[in-house]
Amino acid sequence: MPVEAPPSSTRETLIGDLDDEQREAVLAARGPVCVLAGAGTGKTRTITRRIAYLVASGHVAPGQVLAVTFTQRAAGEMRGRLRALDDGVGTGSVQAMTFHAAARRQLRYFWPRVVGQTGWQLLDSKFAVVAQSANRAGITASTDDVRDLAGEIEWAKASLISPEAYPEAVAQAGRDIPFDAAKVANVYANYETLKARGDVALLDFDDLLLHTAAAIENDAAVAQEFRDRYRCFVVDEYQDVTPLQQRVLNAWLGDRDDLTVVGDANQTIYSFTGASPRYLLDFSRRFPDAAVVRLERDYRSTPQVVSLANRVIAAARGRMAGSKLHLVGQRDPGPKPSFSEHPDEVAEAAAVAKSINKLMESGTAPAEIAVLYRINAQSEVYEEALTEAGIAFQVRGGEGFFSRQEIRQALLVLQRAAERDDVSGELPPLVRQLLEPLGLSAEPPPGTRARERWEALSALAELVDEEVAVRPTLDLRGLVAELRQRADARHPPVVQGVTLASLHAAKGLEWDAVFLVGLADGTLPISHALAHGPDSEAVEEERRLLYVGITRARTHLALSWALARTPGGRQSRRPSRFLNGIAPQASADNAPSRPRRPRGPTPRCRVCNGNLTTPAAIMLRRCETCPSDIDEELLAQLKDWRLRVSKEMSVPAYVVFTDNTLIAIAESLPTDDAALVAIPGIGARKLEQFGSDVLAMVKDRQTS
Repeated sequence: MPVEAPPSSTRETLIGDLDDEQREAVLAARGPVCVLAGAGTGKTRTITRRIAYLVASGHVAPGQVLAVTFTQRAAGEMRGRLRALDDGVGTGSVQAMTFHAAARRQLRYFWPRVVGQTGWQLLDSKFAVVAQSANRAGITASTDDVRDLAGEIEWAKASLISPEAYPEAVAQAGRDIPFDAAKVANVYANYETLKARGDVALLDFDDLLLHTAAAIENDAAVAQEFRDRYRCFVVDEYQDVTPLQQRVLNAWLGDRDDLTVVGDANQTIYSFTGASPRYLLDFSRRFPDAAVVRLERDYRSTPQVVSLANRVIAAARGRMAGSKLHLVGQRDPGPKPSFSEHPDEVAEAAAVAKSINKLMESGTAPAEIAVLYRINAQSEVYEEALTEAGIAFQVRGGEGFFSRQEIRQALLVLQRAAERDDVSGELPPLVRQLLEPLGLSAEPPPGTRARERWEALSALAELVDEEVAVRPTLDLRGLVAELRQRADARHPPVVQGVTLASLHAAKGLEWDAVFLVGLADGTLPISHALAHGPDSEAVEEERRLLYVGITRARTHLALSWALARTPGGRQSRRPSRFLNGIAPQASADNAPSRPRRPRGPTPRCRVCNGNLTTPAAIMLRRCETCPSDIDEELLAQLKDWRLRVSKEMSVPAYVVFTDNTLIAIAESLPTDDAALVAIPGIGARKLEQFGSDVLAMVKDRQTS
């Protein structure tokens, strides 16, 4: 049924400033409408104008419209847009809220009729109940284990998976779980039992949706009253709905089809919570007569940023790739996105801080600049670099590094150890030993929260390594004092500061300038995604995460990666595979290409021809147990030279070359650039800085 036109003046107000595709979406006939909206294409403007147009045309009363989205911020923005259109239209009374807020309001109204006298109470935090459930299941669970168990229960309920079906479902999904699936299922069952005990039912946020759907599905009178109240539905970010949310939407709709959905399958980045784009992808199959409108004109970003986003997502595979949108930049041209490689994360962070300073000096407000990374533990080095540069910052979607619970606990453990007389030993292994009970193991543990804790503690341990390398005589008491001083020096969150955020936390936001950092394989895509296979859906979601990050930038975009975690560390990282064919293969200082260590089969010992597996063996190009043919006099000369150079540069000796690198030089006796760069730890930058000196020493030694 076509929508009748409102008065011409109102029509002009609502569609006069829209582009052709936006106008098509607003004017679409009553019934199912699917708006495929790319990043920056004006989707909120489009759907609020559609709501206003339906109201102004008399198709639906304002109070009969229910618009739902996924965050309070997005719902608030939608309400603000509708209020701005209220004059002469009446959209101010349209209901715009999150799924959970809508369900909570409906359940509060219908509960007495459906359930009777038994009351209910919202369980704001399920931690205590999950902990009790784990105890009943015979599981000794840490705080992080309880949080991971709670996350598994949330995923299962959002996916409409019962405790009985959990083991099979989690095996099919390949989830990273903290305990055996049968044990998790037992905790889940105990949790549901404990919530139902007592005179007042405890409902978690997923229960709000489950009970709302059940009330409408199972009580004809409730369904009739609800459907008389709401007749038109709008769902934003439809690619992020879970099976449970879709069940609620189905209950709301009944056999009606007055539904408008808006989404972009290539911004699906929350599958770990149960979100699925299949409802968006199958919309036309479910509603064969649906109007489908594609919004591809990008009004947010410059054509240069848009072009890079298109190139990244063009390589996507799988079903979602078939629905990809090709964005077309509508803004004036801007600077090209930059790509930079750095020897280590400290150098990368220092370069980012320097670039931010330049942007601020040229007039970019700090609040319009963001540094985005894959995991929260990556923030520490950027907090430090910005602090040293005197740049205010705020950490969004998480706490500052030294404010995190596990880091506060770690500092307390180190402080207490420093106050005892019976603690001794080299600092790096001692610190790792002290942090082991807090969750620092040799390998990352299963479970999302446990892995996040491990990542933060690993970052702290590596920070200790850096401090000891700079100050070899540092003791535990001095280390604690240094870490406390670093923590105290960090700026508190300020509104006008540079934003530090994970890529997930940045969804839905935008800035004039964005720095995408740490873009190395193993970090983006993250290692546990690669464990599913290079062509897996988990890796494809990581690609979409990079795409989301790129499309946060309006004008300035910088992408960077580091070859090592710490200064002097083995430079074994590679740029993210998502940048293959996109990022120029240049070194950090944009020097022309130089000889690189060839990549090939597993390295073999030059003495016994056995496979080399340890970093030290690969560095030496021989098994550590095989006899050495080292030139001891050359090694002594190299160490003297390294000491002199490090003093001139005011850096620790290992920053020039590590001991193993010097040993490898003294054993292999390289005679040209290609032979020198073939030694692990010697890249293009060090070849340029020190190559001529080293080769001259080798030559002098061979001719002496």
